[in-house]
Amino acid sequence: MAEPGVWVPSRRKIKMEGLPNDVASFSIKLKNTLIQYHNIEDDKWRVAKKTKDVTVWRKPSEEFNGYLYKVQGVIDDIVNSVIDHIRPGPWRLDWDRLMTSLDILEHFEENCCVMRYTTAGQLWNIISPREFVDFSYTVGYEEGLLSCGVSLDWSETRPEFVRGYNHPCGWFCVPLKDNPNQSLLTGYIQTDLRGIIPQSAVDTAMASTLTNFYGDLRKALQNV
Repeated sequence: MAEPGVWVPSRRKIKMEGLPNDVASFSIKLKNTLIQYHNIEDDKWRVAKKTKDVTVWRKPSEEFNGYLYKVQGVIDDIVNSVIDHIRPGPWRLDWDRLMTSLDILEHFEENCCVMRYTTAGQLWNIISPREFVDFSYTVGYEEGLLSCGVSLDWSETRPEFVRGYNHPCGWFCVPLKDNPNQSLLTGYIQTDLRGIIPQSAVDTAMASTLTNFYGDLRKALQNV
């Protein structure tokens, strides 16, 4: 049985038109699920990819027949700037090479919205362009911020895209204790790309996408 206030898989698919009236409770459950991921013991993770400044781990997801990925690296900027570039907003499209469009469908408050975005094809289009409709929530966490999200069911579909589904995911960003002008960014991603794709292609794409994400984000922050 799930802990109180933690995301329950059987409740995860919620139609946009039927979003709960109590969005605050919905947001808190999502946040608590990400904190639960953040507290998973180190020995439960297996390294999927490692570069000089980014490490990607993975473990079997409890949400679907795929993996929960963890990625971590240091970013040479302050927390607010890092999260402002990651969460839904005008900057994300400027630097994220995978994202091809982003529209805010509904704003609940400044830190909470529903967005629809599309991604480019990957691996010579073995993975074709995808579309996602996500609930997004940004909240304080310890001395930093957490930006988290989860996909919603959305009745409108577009034939040129396969509809993917993001199970609870998010980014923790906290200042380094010895240098508050640098941030430790830790992400948890579990994306069901759907469609007919070889699992090996999915695994390759996810690990590469996450390391590229850090490289592109660092470049964007240097140019601010």
